[in-house]
Amino acid sequence: MLISLLDGLTLFSIILLIVGFVLIGIELTAPGISVPGVAGTICLGISVILTADTIEEGVIMTLCILAVLGLMLGIMLWLLAKGKLVKPIILTDEQKKTEGYISSSDLEYLLGKEGIALTDLRPSGVGSFDGVNFDIISEGQYVLKGTEIVICKVEGSKLVVKVK
Repeated sequence: MLISLLDGLTLFSIILLIVGFVLIGIELTAPGISVPGVAGTICLGISVILTADTIEEGVIMTLCILAVLGLMLGIMLWLLAKGKLVKPIILTDEQKKTEGYISSSDLEYLLGKEGIALTDLRPSGVGSFDGVNFDIISEGQYVLKGTEIVICKVEGSKLVVKVK
């Protein structure tokens, strides 16, 4: 029976079948695009229609195609579980301060600095410290423009101030 299925294969239908599997393989490795998956499904469908002489042959070919697609998906999931597809695209190096890397938002040196609120803090605004302006946040209270303030906490790039 399988040999009789192969009798109706033409070069065009074989090419469509291979192109369909390749496009679906591309869709599996780059999900979210959808175009290769849809085009691959259309190629596989046209290949079945061109090759099958009867409905039974079409159903058998469709089941064979689904089995191969299931195998492709299984291999893909196995590779994902092992991390073989993900590891090459994930950066695992760390940029540590001890190795000379400095974050652009490393503002710890400002802790304890005194300055002046250039705008009203409700609770955020702008303050000047040693002639440099920074976006700042008060500890929650309203602070008037011109009030002397001190940086009491640095959280990443966020400067928290309190009234001096």
